Amino acid sequence: MRHLKFTPSWLRFLIIFLLAMGILFRFSNLDSKVYSHDETYASLRISGYRINQAEQQLFNNRVISGESFAQFQGANPKKSLNDTIMSLAKEDSQHPPLYYVIARFWMQMFGNSVTAIRSLSACISLLVFPCVYWLCRELFNVPLSVPGVAIALMSISPIHLVYAQEAQEYILWLVTILLSSASLLQAMRLESQHKDELVKKRQRPDLFAIWSIYAVTLAISLYTFLWSGFVAAAHGIYVMITAKFKLTETVRTYLLASLVGFLAFIPWITVVVGNFFQFLISADKTTTQSSLTPIFPFLLMQLSRIFFDIDLSSDNPLHYLITPIFLILIGSSIYFICQTTNYKVWLFIIILIVVPALPLILPSLIAGGIRSSAEPYLIPSYLGIEVAVAYLLATQLYNQSVSRRSIWQIIMSLVIICGLISSKVSSQAETWWNKGMSYDNPQVAQIINQTTRPLLISDALGNNYGNVFSLSYLLKPEVQFLLVNNQKIPKIPDGFADVFLFNPSDNWREKIEKKYKLKTDSVYSDKYYSVWKLAKFPNLRRRNNISINNKLPSSL
Repeated sequence: MRHLKFTPSWLRFLIIFLLAMGILFRFSNLDSKVYSHDETYASLRISGYRINQAEQQLFNNRVISGESFAQFQGANPKKSLNDTIMSLAKEDSQHPPLYYVIARFWMQMFGNSVTAIRSLSACISLLVFPCVYWLCRELFNVPLSVPGVAIALMSISPIHLVYAQEAQEYILWLVTILLSSASLLQAMRLESQHKDELVKKRQRPDLFAIWSIYAVTLAISLYTFLWSGFVAAAHGIYVMITAKFKLTETVRTYLLASLVGFLAFIPWITVVVGNFFQFLISADKTTTQSSLTPIFPFLLMQLSRIFFDIDLSSDNPLHYLITPIFLILIGSSIYFICQTTNYKVWLFIIILIVVPALPLILPSLIAGGIRSSAEPYLIPSYLGIEVAVAYLLATQLYNQSVSRRSIWQIIMSLVIICGLISSKVSSQAETWWNKGMSYDNPQVAQIINQTTRPLLISDALGNNYGNVFSLSYLLKPEVQFLLVNNQKIPKIPDGFADVFLFNPSDNWREKIEKKYKLKTDSVYSDKYYSVWKLAKFPNLRRRNNISINNKLPSSL
């Protein structure tokens, strides 16, 4: 470890270069990717409106333009901050309000554009770098080598770039995990550093301050994402094991700080519990289960995406080549850190990787699969893995064997190249795997935008509500919307040359065909939704023919 205290100038330059590239990628093309289904819901909460309020004004069997959606997609003077909080409390309490409150103030200052809201996440992501430096300093007690390599890896990590450009709370959650973890480690170090009572009395103000920081950051983390409760559980397990399950002064202080953090979260947890029981009472037992992905392919894919991600599908041959390589790197890193560091170091990393992931993995094993939208819940695991890999790479750069040092320099170069390529591809893409059911919206929008005088018809059932909002960002201003509630038969007005049905049920589509005596053709279909096109209206076609004939020369 003492060799890691001396960082060569080339490594300093590399860290600075990769940090600069990471910042550049985070702020480039913020509006290029599709504004997804989940992001539109986040904007709805920020606006202070509830789903039923938006449905009453939009899904009312009237023709509207894309501009009608703007009122429900950002801060507006008609709704207050209290409306934002109450919208979450009533309809979406599994998302605590901290991010949405910050985002509302942000959008009031910088506007409601996609660039504006995503720039908040990009700015928050910059806090990751000093926080990971603090965490690594507490873990390894070296000035720059391991913390610097960790910063370099995280700056070009494609998984972090995804959340740094997402209008949701996940990158803020990562920052709170780093802060609470680093403050916990520093508090424990200060508690155990000096046995002398006189020194302890001198340290008491510092200890109080750092334990207070832990309590505050724990509360902030809970108000950012509910899964923070499992990160707190990981902290508690770590404290108890390192104390050998004895009620030491460190354990007592930790329990007090944790209690303060959880007490601060009581107002929101009561809301969550109340909504949970209300859901159990009113839940529709006939609701179909969402599609599940096999757990092990999902986990392997997510592990490789920490270092290399060009939006490969799970059945792509390149995926089968790349994933085992990074799996070996991750396994070697965990093994190496367990073999070469004090148990307090490797134990913290192992617990951070495993404990928050278990509540996600174990039910998935029972259910036979995992929801593809569950990947943000693995953010603590991503963090622990990256720290372990950073430690392995940093230490091997100082290996006494020249040949082994050269090999690890090549490995580190390949990891860096993979990260840079991934970040470059991601920053220029118009869609990405994290967009879920909105992944193919650009393709659908292109089909509709190529037509003349298009009308898009949809209802609010299932995922249609969020996807129609998502499409509104991609469709040209000439596209009109006819949105209905409860699958009523729409009253299609004249004047539209191309009419599309967005994800209609078979029964609803057949009723529309029967009423207007038209056939429908599928123009797009995947596992999430389908789009159908109606034949042109006979009266419209007849009017077009009449107008054309009137313009023809009499000789013809």
